[in-house]
Amino acid sequence: MSWGGRTLEEAAREAATCTRCRLAAGRTQVVYGTGNPDAELMFLGEAPGYHEDRQGEPFVGAAGQLLNRLLAEIGIPREQVYINNVIMCRPPNNRDPLDDELEACRPWLDERIRLIDPRVIVTLGNWATRYILGRQVSISRVRGQRFTWNGRTVIPTFHPAAILHGGGEASRQMTALRADFQEIRRALAEAPPPAPQEQLGLF
Repeated sequence: MSWGGRTLEEAAREAATCTRCRLAAGRTQVVYGTGNPDAELMFLGEAPGYHEDRQGEPFVGAAGQLLNRLLAEIGIPREQVYINNVIMCRPPNNRDPLDDELEACRPWLDERIRLIDPRVIVTLGNWATRYILGRQVSISRVRGQRFTWNGRTVIPTFHPAAILHGGGEASRQMTALRADFQEIRRALAEAPPPAPQEQLGLF
């Protein structure tokens, strides 16, 4: 898919040489995103980790394996979705992204969303959810709910890594995550929202 004559592949090639913030100095490579360029479903995480930085693909470690299993449970192959992060370069020691780093990466993410044009965006964890909703929110309060953002359905949920680092797959968070994936399946099965509108004032 292209936007204004530019394709996703062309955008990824340019992003590979990005030096808009300090993270460029310490990365192995840019982790742009992976998956179906015409996906109806996009997953948005926080930032690349160690394995992602080395392999150049998001969600390739244990969190990615859990994501794959959750997708399989709702009958969606990973190849049908698009997976990316709010920022494309690994922060040192996996620290949280800084505000200026988020802003430096914003044009790249905005362009990816325009080019792929997903109907449903699933934000994984606090950082991605706050980025899309544009305000401070608690993932435990908003998870599993639907928001309409720029004509798209947004469904926040827990980051798979939070499950693995917390109570594991027997935890209440994992039960909630599975329930959220059922909500994702239902959202995809329904018609898209009729018109763009903001729904953020409740939080």
